[in-house]
Amino acid sequence: MNQKKLMILGASKLQLPAIVKAKEKGLYVIALDMNKNSVGVDYADEFYEISTIDVENIMRKAEDLNIDGIMTLATDMPMRAVATVGERLGLNTINYETAIRATDKAKMREQLSYYDVPIPFFSSVRTYEDFKRVVNSFQGDLIIKPADSSGSRGIHLLKDRNELEKIYKYSKKFSRSGEIIIEEYMKGPEVSVETITINGETYVIAITDKITSGPPYFVEMGHSIQSLLPDDIKKNIKEVAKAAISAIGIDNSPAHTEIIITNQGAKIVELGARLGGDNITTSLVPLATGIDMVGACIDLAIGNKPDINQKFNKGSAIRYFNSHEGILSKIDGIEKAKNNVGIIEISLLKQIGDRIHNIRSSTDRIGYIIAQSESAQKAIDICQKTINEIKIIIK
Repeated sequence: MNQKKLMILGASKLQLPAIVKAKEKGLYVIALDMNKNSVGVDYADEFYEISTIDVENIMRKAEDLNIDGIMTLATDMPMRAVATVGERLGLNTINYETAIRATDKAKMREQLSYYDVPIPFFSSVRTYEDFKRVVNSFQGDLIIKPADSSGSRGIHLLKDRNELEKIYKYSKKFSRSGEIIIEEYMKGPEVSVETITINGETYVIAITDKITSGPPYFVEMGHSIQSLLPDDIKKNIKEVAKAAISAIGIDNSPAHTEIIITNQGAKIVELGARLGGDNITTSLVPLATGIDMVGACIDLAIGNKPDINQKFNKGSAIRYFNSHEGILSKIDGIEKAKNNVGIIEISLLKQIGDRIHNIRSSTDRIGYIIAQSESAQKAIDICQKTINEIKIIIK
């Protein structure tokens, strides 16, 4: 039997779990990345120095190599290339229109609004004049964000109307299309919903509780599974997530749907037609449920039936280190902390001597701790206790 060829867009640490898992499954792995020094390069069977958003060259390479499947992990914009290749070659992917709706926040909200999926007030603008007009017509606090960015880049809570131009320019800097989303600021617990849709049927794998750095930048600083919210709220969350996935048109794909529970119920923040990042689906889901979502998505991509049966019910959590501006000069206590009961991983994303910035996007975070226990709360407590034992000195 011929070895099936899977093309994976991206070879960074984010995509490494997919490359490794695909190899374990006996697939021939072709990785593409604009960085030839990416960590995943050495794990793939073939590597090509092509950007994950260079649709034309990805298409050409996919046709030349006669691939059997294509996918990416935890990143939004490569989904447009995945969908283009999938449509052209008849592979198991979402279609291009769905990829656009899942990666353009303005089109996403228009689609959700059309199908009456609960969302906050929003408006999309391209000029400062329109931005000023919309902002000044709304009384409450607003979230300003780029229409097509990720990793919390360019997001800002607008309270002070005296800083309009500064905030507009900050958000615009991160928008590829130049489009800005103005959105009602929703208050309430925030979750993400990890799902996989197979032949049009959506299965909820987990609801993930989330904490952020709060205003003004809302950078994600922790996640935990299973959700500690009451059952009636979790039921509402699942219903709204499934309605959003259907409205966007996702039929064969994982999805990562972000939701805030307001006093009017669950409302969509946004969704991606891909696995959740921040170690949610690569670590937290399997630690809490035994479900290998990466493996399931690989199977889906090559046309095999994914295994999404829950194996056990435990708790898992990730917490990121808080930090401030300065030079990272010393870290003490990590090796000892790795021996704490329940600790799965302690990882540093910066090195001694690095310039550390105040946390304004996910790239500013300096490291994290992952824990597993019999409940989500216990896993959270283990993370917090361990963070307190590690001394990080930034001068």
